Amino acid sequence: MARMRRGLVHAMAWSLATGAAVTLSWWGVHTVMAGTAYDPPRALPITADRPATTTPSVAPQASSTRRPKPSPPPSPTPPPASSAAPDREPSATPSRRSSPPPSTPPASTGDVKSYTVDGGRVAFDIGASSAELVSATPASGWQMQVWKQPTYIRVTFSRDGKEIDVFCTWHDHAPTVQIEERER
Repeated sequence: MARMRRGLVHAMAWSLATGAAVTLSWWGVHTVMAGTAYDPPRALPITADRPATTTPSVAPQASSTRRPKPSPPPSPTPPPASSAAPDREPSATPSRRSSPPPSTPPASTGDVKSYTVDGGRVAFDIGASSAELVSATPASGWQMQVWKQPTYIRVTFSRDGKEIDVFCTWHDHAPTVQIEERER
């Protein structure tokens, strides 16, 4: 009987210790994650009327930290009758000359510039006095963290003790981008 009681005491102590450890772990993760913002990965919209300024790189795997502004679908315009061949079908793509309705706000505040580093790719929409993160995509095997503040955006790619930071800052100056690499 004493042996059974001792076994129950050990099982009860193990259960309480495990429950406390799980609760403490959950609380710690919850506390850390409560201060972060995460949007699910989204594809970067491509607009026909303004090509993005990019550096040659590998195509991104579609991740975005900003939701695109909704825009009405463009209405297709038929090609001019004088230039269309009689046996050719009309194009399904809208004309570049069509303009959005006057109430539509511009999709960008500046130029979209992309920066490719060993750890991944970052695209910023750079305006005259501020910038927005358009997308950040880590390369295969790399981890990524994003910090957004009123005067800067920092994207850090890390793997195997190596960290690569892409900073976009605009406090008291026009937005500038700096890239820093370091070993931990």
